[in-house]
Amino acid sequence: MRKLYFSLLLLLFAEYIQSQPVKKIKSSGNPVFPGWYADPEGIILENQYWIYPTYSAPFDRQVFLDAFSSPDLVQWTRHERILDTTRVSWAKRAMWAPSIIKKDNRYFLFFGANDIQHDQEYGGIGIAVSDRPEGPFKDYLSRPLIDKFYNGAQPIDQFVFQDGDQYYLIYGGWQHCNIARLDQNFTGFTPFEDGTTFREITPERYVEGPFMFKRNGKYYFMWSEGGWTGPDYSVAYAMADSPFGPFKRVGKILEQNPAIATGAGHHSVIHPPGSDRWYIVYHRRPLGEKDGNSRVVCIDEMFFDKNGLIKPVAITHRGVSAHKLD
Repeated sequence: MRKLYFSLLLLLFAEYIQSQPVKKIKSSGNPVFPGWYADPEGIILENQYWIYPTYSAPFDRQVFLDAFSSPDLVQWTRHERILDTTRVSWAKRAMWAPSIIKKDNRYFLFFGANDIQHDQEYGGIGIAVSDRPEGPFKDYLSRPLIDKFYNGAQPIDQFVFQDGDQYYLIYGGWQHCNIARLDQNFTGFTPFEDGTTFREITPERYVEGPFMFKRNGKYYFMWSEGGWTGPDYSVAYAMADSPFGPFKRVGKILEQNPAIATGAGHHSVIHPPGSDRWYIVYHRRPLGEKDGNSRVVCIDEMFFDKNGLIKPVAITHRGVSAHKLD
């Protein structure tokens, strides 16, 4: 009799739950997913939003990359260890700042590894490849794509920029930024007409974390300023008629709000096709966190004025509203 009574109660409870209205999640909230992550690249692949971040930890523990996907910018799914150092023979530590591009029905994931400090150390920028955006990825070249310092740029913080049929690699730390033309197979570079391979495009106050997009015929070049462990970390930008510049700094558009979070920087931008929405994806440090690796990934909306200048971004706890892709 007790079992029958208990079963009846469970049935009634289930019917009650099903009768209640479903609470819809209206905004992403910030951070958009749990865990310590940084240097996020946001991109649209296979009609889904994707974020490829650094796993934020001491360099000797930064030995893998996760990815996150979402249909609407609000609900995110984690894809664990899409790449790790066991699949890259030359990478030992400090695997970070991934950038991804789709080409010829394959996904090419560019990453930095080993945090080399001079040309006698082995490491730099590598490439992994997969048939799916969630991986698993495997080493593409069995060697770094760039393993030396050119024009003073540390080979880190790589970003792949597609402009028509041409693919560029934009990268660099230590206050120097280079651009280079990738060859059609992503095995190396095509030299410029003057015979050089790496062209420096460093703007004023550049530190690291380059990103580029094109809007209404103008090239927007963005980067991070300040120190990555400090509260002064921030994002500034410049505009030009060419991906080679010259880039004159316009101003700062993303920085900390001491009432919300500190150290807001190292970002990317997502623009859903056919919309007037622009989203900035970045990392920041929650209030009260003193560890430099205590960083989280956030999204806020980005707006332009009538002259095409980027308005300063307000960092929020709310994040962004749901936006499904067509």
